[in-house]
Amino acid sequence: INVCHGFFPAQSEVKSNCFQRGYFIVLWFKFGAMATEEGTEAGPGAAYKLYKSISNRHQYYLDKITPHLIPRWVASALLVLFYCVRVYFLKGWYIVTYALGIYLLNLFIAFLTPKIDPAGFEDSDGDDGPSLPTKSNEEFRPFMRRLPEFKFWYSFTKAIVVATICTCFEALNIPVFWPILVMYFIILFTLTMKRQIKHMIKYRYLPFSHGKTRYKGKEDTGKVVPS
Repeated sequence: INVCHGFFPAQSEVKSNCFQRGYFIVLWFKFGAMATEEGTEAGPGAAYKLYKSISNRHQYYLDKITPHLIPRWVASALLVLFYCVRVYFLKGWYIVTYALGIYLLNLFIAFLTPKIDPAGFEDSDGDDGPSLPTKSNEEFRPFMRRLPEFKFWYSFTKAIVVATICTCFEALNIPVFWPILVMYFIILFTLTMKRQIKHMIKYRYLPFSHGKTRYKGKEDTGKVVPS
């Protein structure tokens, strides 16, 4: 007020205009801030609804294909074949292929490993579950894997798709002498599978579920036993 009065001491209209302009500026900032807050609050709500809709649709299709075991693995095998042919003709991305092989090997080991360690160690989830039968006369228990079959397939397929996408970027094509990577992977695969097989032999289990023992009664001969 003093500033307006100092510059225009004899003009009351200019002084009034200063008040009006200051008032409108305050209102403009106030309503602008309110609109920004409303937009910020509405943004995450809409984004969350979109995310939930996509997530539910994705889970719906996963549930639909879960029972179709053979078609799922056939499709994954075709993806592996496509990736191998692509890498062969491009003659590159050996580091990506090596990383893919290590990741798939870890998935395969988790698929063969029981969820409950027969040695008595607690599993990673920390929940108490049935242990593996070690004698033939024990109660039948299905083999519980650390990585279930569907999760194994899903992670396997995602890894192939991601590796295929990586071959589209030249920056990931790091030059390397690929026979060394092949030999190192073979050695790593051999040592890992040897350790896993020793674990199976030591605790006498197979990574597959066997059916329950079925007992058959005597066949009906049609003869009537007199009482």
